[in-house]
Amino acid sequence: MVETTGFAVVLVTASGLEEGNKITSTILDKRMAACVNIVPKISSLFWWQGKIDAADEVLLIIKTRASRVDDIIAVVKSIHSYSVPEVIALPIMAGHGGYLDWIAEEVGE
Repeated sequence: MVETTGFAVVLVTASGLEEGNKITSTILDKRMAACVNIVPKISSLFWWQGKIDAADEVLLIIKTRASRVDDIIAVVKSIHSYSVPEVIALPIMAGHGGYLDWIAEEVGE
């Protein structure tokens, strides 16, 4: 078993900057994350309803406690325009101690 730090990075794609900003603001206002990076203008190719589709999207990179991932998923599902939004959480296995301490200080349990 791989040990983790108790922190996670959550990846979310959104339909555009407006939607990405709305999701980000909600997550930060509720202290669910310490930081969200918004990467504009990514090109996504994916299978959807039996065919390959494409979309220009934004990518949210959310740094949080692992214990807050379910809350973040609920927020994304409540705001997102997609019927099946991408929300993928990856454990942070190691990191700079000061940065992880900062996440811990900023994110509520």
